[in-house]
Amino acid sequence: MRFWLLDKIDEFVADERLVGSKQVSYSEEYLQDHFPEFPVLPGVFMLEAATQASAWLLRLSEDFAHSITALKEAKNIKYADFVRPGSCLTITTELMKKDEREATFKVTGKVGDSTSLSGRLVLERYNLADNDPALAEVDAHVVRYLRSIESVMRLTGVPAGATA
Repeated sequence: MRFWLLDKIDEFVADERLVGSKQVSYSEEYLQDHFPEFPVLPGVFMLEAATQASAWLLRLSEDFAHSITALKEAKNIKYADFVRPGSCLTITTELMKKDEREATFKVTGKVGDSTSLSGRLVLERYNLADNDPALAEVDAHVVRYLRSIESVMRLTGVPAGATA
């Protein structure tokens, strides 16, 4: 199952920062097991939300130049507070540096003023056709799919620095 852990992008500044949000609902199936008496968003899902926000910052800043964006390294990840159903987790990711293949981000996740997650992420990005030109159509298919997700989050047409 694929989990999209950002419901919308609230702010985007190309090559600088992105702020996204995840509304945690009681109806999300993983909460039945995590934990039955004290349902909370799993820490790994908080980390995935931060990874997805960072990947969106790259995709939007680079106009979907790469079909694949993957977590390479998570550093100094700290979990400080629970995210309960009914809460809105706000993820902020700031680009610290990038080169042709990798990008490093400072990430935070908050519910209101309370920090739930902080750390640094390194993402790697590339196209499948970089190693096998026959996969160029697969790259194009993935980019079309990602653009369709962007439209669901109502980002289309949001200028740099504007809010969604």
